[in-house]
Amino acid sequence: MHHSQVIIRPVVSEKSYVLSAANRYTFRVHPEAHKTQIRQAVESTFGVHVVAVRTVAVKPKPKRRGTTRGHRRAWKKAIVQVQAGETIPIFQGLAAVEA
Repeated sequence: MHHSQVIIRPVVSEKSYVLSAANRYTFRVHPEAHKTQIRQAVESTFGVHVVAVRTVAVKPKPKRRGTTRGHRRAWKKAIVQVQAGETIPIFQGLAAVEA
C-alpha cells in the first residue's frame, strides 16, 4: 500500500484540537493499514519524526429514518504522536482559528 493511500484525511473535532496541543494528531486511515505503515506515511508526508501510533476501530453508529434502519460506516482512526518541538502544518491553522 502506498503512503498516499494510508492517510485518508485529518479528523476535525474538539478532541483532536485538544490533542494537537500535546503533539498528538488524529487521522482517518485505511482500514487495513497497520501502525508501521501509518508511521511511515506520516513521516514521509509531513516530514516529522513519529514517537507513537495508536489505532482505534470506530464502530458504526445505528441510524434510523422513519421505519428504515441502517448504520454508518465503520472506519479506522489513528492518533499519531510526534517529537517535541515538531508540528504538522495542517493543524496549525486550526489552533489560530480557535484562539
